[in-house]
Amino acid sequence: MIERFLSQTTFSSQEDFIKNLQINVPQNFNFGYDIVDAWAAEQPDKPALLWTDDKGACRQFTFAEMKRETDKTAAYFQSLGIGHGDMVMLILKRRFEFWYAIVALHKLGATVIPATHLLTKKDIAYRCNAADIQMIVCAGEEVITKHITEAMPLCPTVKHLVSVGPEIAEGFQNFHAGIEAAAPFVRSAQVNSNDDISLMYFTSGTTGEPKMVAHDFTYPLGHIVTASYWHNLDENSLHLTIADTGWGKAVWGKLYGQWIAGANIFVYDHEKFTPACILEKIQEYRITSLCAPPTIFRFLIREDLTQYDLSSLKYCTIAGEALNPAVFDTFKKLTGIKLMEGFGQTETTLTVATFPWMEPKPGSMGVPNPQYDVDLIDHEGRSVEAGEQGQIVIRTDKQKPLGLFKEYYRDSARTNEAWNNGIYYTGDVAWKDEDGYLWFVGRADDVIKSSGYRIGPFEVESALMTHPAVVECAITGVPDEIRGQVVKATIILSKEYKDRAGEELTKELQNHVKKVTAPYKYPRVIEFVDELPKTISGKIRRVEIRKNDAQ
Repeated sequence: MIERFLSQTTFSSQEDFIKNLQINVPQNFNFGYDIVDAWAAEQPDKPALLWTDDKGACRQFTFAEMKRETDKTAAYFQSLGIGHGDMVMLILKRRFEFWYAIVALHKLGATVIPATHLLTKKDIAYRCNAADIQMIVCAGEEVITKHITEAMPLCPTVKHLVSVGPEIAEGFQNFHAGIEAAAPFVRSAQVNSNDDISLMYFTSGTTGEPKMVAHDFTYPLGHIVTASYWHNLDENSLHLTIADTGWGKAVWGKLYGQWIAGANIFVYDHEKFTPACILEKIQEYRITSLCAPPTIFRFLIREDLTQYDLSSLKYCTIAGEALNPAVFDTFKKLTGIKLMEGFGQTETTLTVATFPWMEPKPGSMGVPNPQYDVDLIDHEGRSVEAGEQGQIVIRTDKQKPLGLFKEYYRDSARTNEAWNNGIYYTGDVAWKDEDGYLWFVGRADDVIKSSGYRIGPFEVESALMTHPAVVECAITGVPDEIRGQVVKATIILSKEYKDRAGEELTKELQNHVKKVTAPYKYPRVIEFVDELPKTISGKIRRVEIRKNDAQ
């Protein structure tokens, strides 16, 4: 399948990759027809999705089954009046119906808005009105349907509420009854153009109200590099990405690139994350590839890995936050596997990565994906030298790269602020070493300027996290008359250290940071707290900490 879109499919070096990567984009590309249905026609019995849950259920779907079920789903949605350009929100957790629904909506030319089950009444109402959502398809759990029902009086554009069960709440239609009763699906002559909006995410809102990130129908092709040349997948792979379907990471690792590569996607539908359960699934189902945030790997290395047969696991990738080198070293020592880091945003596909032909540098994101013209620039727009910090930008003056978002929907001011004069500004700061590897520093707004130094929150947080007292922390800058800003650490302590919160532990933590990293980066102010302010996606809201400090 991948051969249809690439002029060259194997690469021996980064130079070869940069020179010869070329993704061919057909007219009116549609993931549902051009990938899912194409696999079903060529290899109907090919494994597509291996779905399991924490109650013991297990279902292996073939591409023929995925075509049949997504056609039935499309026919059902069509009977409800859903078609080209209509906005549909999916709150489906890790239920297999998510794959039915998203592919079906692509087949109809509709716009899919994946969303987390953690949304409240207020969050749901905001999204429905901001995007004129016409239908919500959700998991039928009381906590989810209750919030949706409470929000509906505030959401005049929503015409249909659909539940996949297990319970069908009042006011909701039965998804499974609907798809079984639907007439045979008839495909429209032309469903979409490449420029139409196929997918939209509400960002997590670390600095304000969520933005609506709109992607066009070519976006899945941008994830060829994600799956084939970062996850290192092929037709024999069984790949697990740990992510809820409400977040962008799900289509990065549980759908687009994986199916283009012909991999079998493994899904574990669970309520509570337990490291031992993940290890058991790898052992039981012979998973070959794993992608997860560093936090997950931090939990995995605390388990006794000698109790599990992990011999099937050949490749591991890591993203979502910068990697602490200590996690890399420990995981490699225990498993022999090198964690291959990657970086991107909701607005992009994989932008920077450590590719299979490269030697990873623990803590580095890797090198730019040649799909993008990536640069680091200072506040004057100058490309920085090796060792200097600069904002990560994508140059678009020659052409819009495949995988870059279309716009912030209905917000031209925000779009123009982030993307102007042929440059998309990611808002993230990094530095580049002599070999061209990029190292994450922090969000541009979060970088601390103290006594002439620029200090990234991540490097101080990484140093603190190596102390046994620290469970979680956030680094921010607080105003200082002499230094401009000084480093402040807001820390959640482990149970064993909570009784020691005070001046003595503060000194101990400050001295620890001075030993682990450059002494000028140590936190001059430390606050011990019970919790940190976070977005619903779990990202720390440093802006809220700064606001509280200012008050």
